[in-house]
Amino acid sequence: MNKKQLSHLEKRLLEERDRVIKELQRYGESFSGELQSADGDLSSYSFHMADQGTDAMEREKQFLFASKEGRYLWHVNEALRRLYESPKKFGICQECGEPVGFERLDALPHARLCIKCKAKEEDGDSD
Repeated sequence: MNKKQLSHLEKRLLEERDRVIKELQRYGESFSGELQSADGDLSSYSFHMADQGTDAMEREKQFLFASKEGRYLWHVNEALRRLYESPKKFGICQECGEPVGFERLDALPHARLCIKCKAKEEDGDSD
């Protein structure tokens, strides 16, 4: 992979990291903002049981989305670590040693496996 491609992928990874961090900050503000309602009531509890269930479901959904973003941030940071530690090895499949392919990395800059090895991983095949 040439320097221009590596630079492009670094830029994509940094942009993704910034986007995810902003999204996580938004979730953090949302979680802390739920403790006090808009009318100034310090209680985060609803008075009706149906409202309580809806509120609990919404909080759980937000938590799951935030967890998913956190895991994605870990993958992006790992890709940046691999890129900075050994740029010559970046874009090489960690399973078979073949090139991952610039098109795949452009679409999914944190990819660590080529398409063939990723398909094997998802199918649960092991040679």
